[in-house]
Amino acid sequence: MGIDALLERVRAGYERLGPHEARAAADRGALLVDIRYAALRERDGLIPGALVVERNELEWRLDPDGSHRVPEAVDHGIRVVVICNEGYASSLAAESLHRLGLHRATDLIGGFQAWRAAGLPVEE
Repeated sequence: MGIDALLERVRAGYERLGPHEARAAADRGALLVDIRYAALRERDGLIPGALVVERNELEWRLDPDGSHRVPEAVDHGIRVVVICNEGYASSLAAESLHRLGLHRATDLIGGFQAWRAAGLPVEE
């Protein structure tokens, strides 16, 4: 199976959110999680209020039962919206969170670039 087929299969397992839907979810208490690496965050800025957790630490930080979890990872029912740069790595990350029992995890279609293109807030 190639990456395109894998992404299609993974994405069929949950409902992805567009930029305005992600913002509305955050307004209702969802946790926005920015998994972009530092150089992209420095170049393009940050989404206000988003938790920055680089991709290689994501499962460790968001597993509510894990010893290295962030305080925001309160239980398996939290709504998590994973954000990468363009919406590819975040799909695989959201699927990984599903395997950890975070069944409400999703990702942002088009990633940070779509958020910014939609005119939503960005901190430089």
